[in-house]
Amino acid sequence: MNAHHEHEFEAAPGLPEPLPQGERLLWQGSPDWRALAIHAFHVRKLAIYFTGMLALQWLYLLGEPGGSVLMPLLTSGVLATVALGLLALTAWFSARTTIYTLTDRRILMRVGIVLTLTFNLPLRKLAAAAIRPQAGGHGDIALTLTGEDRIAYLNLWPHARPWLLKQPQPSLRCVPDAQKIGELILQAWSTQNADALAIVGNSSISHSPAPARQSRERDISTATA
Repeated sequence: MNAHHEHEFEAAPGLPEPLPQGERLLWQGSPDWRALAIHAFHVRKLAIYFTGMLALQWLYLLGEPGGSVLMPLLTSGVLATVALGLLALTAWFSARTTIYTLTDRRILMRVGIVLTLTFNLPLRKLAAAAIRPQAGGHGDIALTLTGEDRIAYLNLWPHARPWLLKQPQPSLRCVPDAQKIGELILQAWSTQNADALAIVGNSSISHSPAPARQSRERDISTATA
């Protein structure tokens, strides 16, 4: 029985065309939408913010003589809930329409809710990859491209390493079993770049230092020129 998928123009889910002869599929996956909502769309932080604003509004209304407290708080609560719900729904759609593919030669990223884009990242064009672990074994895997190749941050978002706007790094966001996937990428990259240096450890990416808020990232591969 043939599998059905939303993007019928694809040769297979996540693949715009059949893989060339001899190229092997190693892994396919998508972001976890709950983790994506928290880490990419910041639903948890906004929920805390809205809660604080509601508390301040409640304190302010208590000081108003003869003022109604219930209705203004209810209105603000409903608006905050709608905003958080829309963000969570966007995260769900983003995860549902995203497929990351790893072969023994490249990484493909099919992304986009309305306008679908597929980024083809040959392993020979990757200079480094770094894992930022999250709870439950999830994590982000940021990819550093070699040479002058760049992808616009807005075309990538939310599938980009946060805060790096000048040199955007494509990222596999909020993927389950991130450590295992990182090891697969390292093995495939090492095979394609047998003459380059491969490092596994806890050092940061020397040529692309991480911002302070991303200090938990672990380098999983580095190539020398």
